[in-house]
Amino acid sequence: MSTESAAAENESGARPDAGPDEPLAAQSAQDPEGTEGTEDAEGPEDAEGPERAAGTENAEAAEAAAQPSEAEAELAAQRALQERIAKRKAAKDGPVDAGAKLSGTAADLLAAVRAVESGEKPASAVFAEPERTRRRVVVPEPERRPAPVAPAVDAGPDAGTVEAVRTVLAEGGAPETLAVPAARTLGEGAQDRLRSDPWQLLRLSGVRPEQADGFARALLGAECAPDDERRGRAVTLWLLEQAAVAGHTALDLPVLVEALGKRGVPEPDEAVQSAVAEGDALLFQDALEDTPEPAPEPAEGEEEAEVERPVRVLVGLERTALAEESLADGLARLINSGAKEGGPSDEDWEAAAVAASGTTTELIRAVAAHRLVLHTGGEAARAEPVAVAAAAGGLGLRVCVAAHSADGRRRAARQLGSDAPETATATVAGLLTQTEGPGRDADGAIAVDLLVVLDAPQLDVDDAAMLVELLADGACLVLSGDPGMLWSAGPGRVFADLLSAEICPRVASRTPDFGPIGELVSGIGIGELNQVEAPGKEVVIVPVRDAAEAIHRTVQLVADSVPRAIGVPAEETQVITPGHGGAAGTRALNAALKERLNPGPGRFGGFDPGDRVVYVPTPGRVRPGRVLGADAEGLRLECDGEPVLVPKEQVERAVRHGWAVTGHQAVGLRWPAAVVVLPGDATQALSRPWVYSAFGRGERHLSVVHGADAALPRAVAEVPAKPRTTRLQRLVRAQLPGA
Repeated sequence: MSTESAAAENESGARPDAGPDEPLAAQSAQDPEGTEGTEDAEGPEDAEGPERAAGTENAEAAEAAAQPSEAEAELAAQRALQERIAKRKAAKDGPVDAGAKLSGTAADLLAAVRAVESGEKPASAVFAEPERTRRRVVVPEPERRPAPVAPAVDAGPDAGTVEAVRTVLAEGGAPETLAVPAARTLGEGAQDRLRSDPWQLLRLSGVRPEQADGFARALLGAECAPDDERRGRAVTLWLLEQAAVAGHTALDLPVLVEALGKRGVPEPDEAVQSAVAEGDALLFQDALEDTPEPAPEPAEGEEEAEVERPVRVLVGLERTALAEESLADGLARLINSGAKEGGPSDEDWEAAAVAASGTTTELIRAVAAHRLVLHTGGEAARAEPVAVAAAAGGLGLRVCVAAHSADGRRRAARQLGSDAPETATATVAGLLTQTEGPGRDADGAIAVDLLVVLDAPQLDVDDAAMLVELLADGACLVLSGDPGMLWSAGPGRVFADLLSAEICPRVASRTPDFGPIGELVSGIGIGELNQVEAPGKEVVIVPVRDAAEAIHRTVQLVADSVPRAIGVPAEETQVITPGHGGAAGTRALNAALKERLNPGPGRFGGFDPGDRVVYVPTPGRVRPGRVLGADAEGLRLECDGEPVLVPKEQVERAVRHGWAVTGHQAVGLRWPAAVVVLPGDATQALSRPWVYSAFGRGERHLSVVHGADAALPRAVAEVPAKPRTTRLQRLVRAQLPGA
């Protein structure tokens, strides 16, 4: 099966060629993949439009997004963010009236767009920049807790609502397995909303427009029509959701209109108007970076010609667009705030800088003078921002180092030393939910003077906005990461946008990654796939002819060759491959590895005690672990040394075998040995960031099971990260015009 075919065979069981008259297919087990596909996804410029933006694993990520979080604390954090965004929305100049037609600001903006497109007015005349007003969200003081507590499991929607929704779904020919997700997504009265507007089914991840059309025909009969306003609005939001899964925070209006036309929406402009009028999407304009040529000098007696400024009109989901604006506002607040009173003196900082060496010295001086600092470098450079945190702690500041994964947190804790308190490190997710890190102060802010965030490319706009909102004035934020790594699973490219915006100091590490693996990965970062000397078999290339041989050699490497030649046991060797599907994807590899390393009947939903697994409680958050057992409550795992109970109804979507993982799942993690499998049917998924990220996951040893032929060097040399449409760079520059 090719990679593209595997993408089409999504987890809902729907076929990509399903016709408009075909009823909604029965839903199968959902994948827990919450990180894969952001680099493999087609961009909005693709000929098929943004509806194909999900790629092989984006559909799986979207399905996981509709499911509830395991932790009540994490749900509370998300609700808090939504409340803050709602306050920002209320602070805007005026609401847009709901209904079929636009009114207020949205109508004025759309009229302005049409005036520019028709040539009636120059863009500079109608798109004058409004004077921005500073908005500050006050974070309410959260309920204090004496210590981190184990997260509680969400009880889910009301049983009566679920049953009522199941009845409506049955009438429309939809599978009853959608009842719980529909009740959770649509809330109280979900059954009435579905009956009055069957296209609301498109709000459930994994449901496609042709399936929702079949559901609507079954419920509405003759009243169902392609030009139905409800359908146009729902398809618009579905396309924007698919774009968000692919990493975009907005889409160009012409791209969205074209995609709506391909989806059979007869009046795309009106569909966008309806979505904006209902408040689900936002319409805004951005000035293009291209500077127009100056107008010629007017002749005597003539008026000076007005220079037209090129603009583009964008459409974004309300929550994503406002999160990006909130992030820009928060970053500007941090940058403009002065250092807290009573902190270290300039002499103290300089003494700490002199005591350090190399790039760490530069980084300490930048932190002493600025509230936002960016740091770039590879794996070896991770020690530098951690050293800055240690130095700041020695000066009496409250510090915390946050990483993308528990593995990254453990590595940071080792670098800080045994004297550092447990609260000095955290994962980003744990920091936001208060289950890890220093907790909050009396004002509801994170109780730190210096926050260092490692793996910064993994921050999406939602998490980044929450982090910045929770930092008090005067606190310093250091974002550190490797620009060559894969971007976040969620929408946005926060770290890359901030690096391009040039609004704060950027300190580039001069510490190289040593050894054959470091030399190989460093070359990939600049587009070169070099042969490296590996006298200790640190790097081994294993050529294969087909997928069957790739699986055979992979099992042989993990079970025999690497333990014997390198001394790394099978349980410390990780297999990495581009996708879940295909003849040598994670499904096929995990089946073969389980048969060799831990055979069993899979009596616990396909799992046996001792199985290696990855648990994805929320999209983008991956926790490696192993199965302990199962009972009536669910599957019991051990993840990061902690017991985890996965309710039985969540096992299918949130847990998969973990001997083999995707490149996106492996980001932020490292193992003593890594085996990267490159089957011939997955070459379309390869890019320089993917190869760079996957090849750097092994600390002592890297084996490459190579069946991609010339596609591998071509991907390294010619295939960069797929572009994402974002607004952060321009928004933050507008907030800091003098930066």
